[in-house]
Amino acid sequence: MTCANPLRGEALLRIGATGHVLRPTFAALVAAEDELGPLPALVERAAGGQLRLAEIAALFWHCLADREHLTRDAVGAAVVAQGLAASAAPLRTILTQILKGIR
Repeated sequence: MTCANPLRGEALLRIGATGHVLRPTFAALVAAEDELGPLPALVERAAGGQLRLAEIAALFWHCLADREHLTRDAVGAAVVAQGLAASAAPLRTILTQILKGIR
């Protein structure tokens, strides 16, 4: 069973029947920022309810601890399949780590 460590700022994203760890490392957040623009602006868009589905999927993709055997489309499909309400919990964890800093 895959477990996320909340003390490290990790979250769990369910893709199909499997849980995958989202780990917001420095490298992952730099890659996300390269694609999505400045992270503070991303957090502001999220706070204002203006975060797009593609942005959520991209952030999750970059933060996946292990992408082996996964595609980016699978991550986006998982977000849609579980719905935005279920995706909000891991998103909140990642955004909190952006604001507070990675432990």
